[in-house]
Amino acid sequence: MSILDTVYASAPDDVVLIPTIELNAPSFAEPIRNCTGFEDQTVGLDGGGEATFLASGLDVALPAKDESGQQNLIFAIENVTGEAQQAIDAALENGDVVELIYRLYLSTDLTQPAEPPRRMVVIDASFSQSAVQVTASYNDIINRAWPRRRYTADFAPGLKYIA
Repeated sequence: MSILDTVYASAPDDVVLIPTIELNAPSFAEPIRNCTGFEDQTVGLDGGGEATFLASGLDVALPAKDESGQQNLIFAIENVTGEAQQAIDAALENGDVVELIYRLYLSTDLTQPAEPPRRMVVIDASFSQSAVQVTASYNDIINRAWPRRRYTADFAPGLKYIA
């Protein structure tokens, strides 16, 4: 049984779960990193190295574990300064894919995530004066083309002779 399983099962009072969100896109000068709580957290990343996550009012709704085919993570971060909105708007205007990485840390061990990171792609964002609400998804299985490989003239040159 892992320490995370123990925390979920017994909720010890000396261990706190610290969810973090990292947003990144090619057009971002630097990634947007936020965590829950009142203090900034410097944590170890899964690929090595460290990063500082800014404390914010972060609200996370994890995807349901079901057979719906659409696994969405919905979260909201504070947008008082407007930095998150400006960065996401710029990425969407450039046609960039905005990647979201959700990591969960334990307050007793900030050297590595307590579980493997969840990597998703932002599919929707809405903005208000005080918050950014973002929806990210693993894969959009429902709207994926089938078969995935399309028969075009580039793939199958003989198609250009069929009228």
